[in-house]
Amino acid sequence: MSAGQMPPWLQEQLMKMQQSQQNLQSIMTQKQHLEMEKVETEKALEELKKAADDDNVYKHAGSILIKSTKKELIDELEERKEMAKTRATVLEKQELRIKESLKEQEAKITEMMRGPSAGTQSPKPSSGSTQIPKPQPDDNPRK
Repeated sequence: MSAGQMPPWLQEQLMKMQQSQQNLQSIMTQKQHLEMEKVETEKALEELKKAADDDNVYKHAGSILIKSTKKELIDELEERKEMAKTRATVLEKQELRIKESLKEQEAKITEMMRGPSAGTQSPKPSSGSTQIPKPQPDDNPRK
C-alpha cells in the first residue's frame, strides 16, 4: 500500500509512532553523552586525588585554564557527577515511557488495520456501503 492509498487515520498513527521513535533515539543519544561525561569526570577525579594538596591545579573555563584548589575541583567534579546521575535517571524514566508508548501505538495500529473481523469497528468505511456505522463510545480504537 503506497502513501497515497493509505487511509488518513493510519498515516496519522504512523506519524505519531515515527515521532516517538525519534524521541527515543534522541534520549538514547543523550544517555550515551552522559555516560561519556561520567567516564571523563571519574578519570579527572581519579587523577586529581593523586595530586598533593599543595600542587597547582587548574580547571577549564571556556578556552582558558584557571588556577584553583584541589578541594574546590573535587567538589565541582563530585557535583557534576551527581547531576549526571540525576539526568541519567530522568532519561531512563523517559526511555521506559516512550518504549511503553511505542508498544501501545504498535498494538493500536495492528488492531485498527484488522478492522471489523477483530470485533471492533473499522475507522474506514467499507467500499460498497454508504451507510455510516454508529460509533460505540468504548469501542473507538483511536482514543
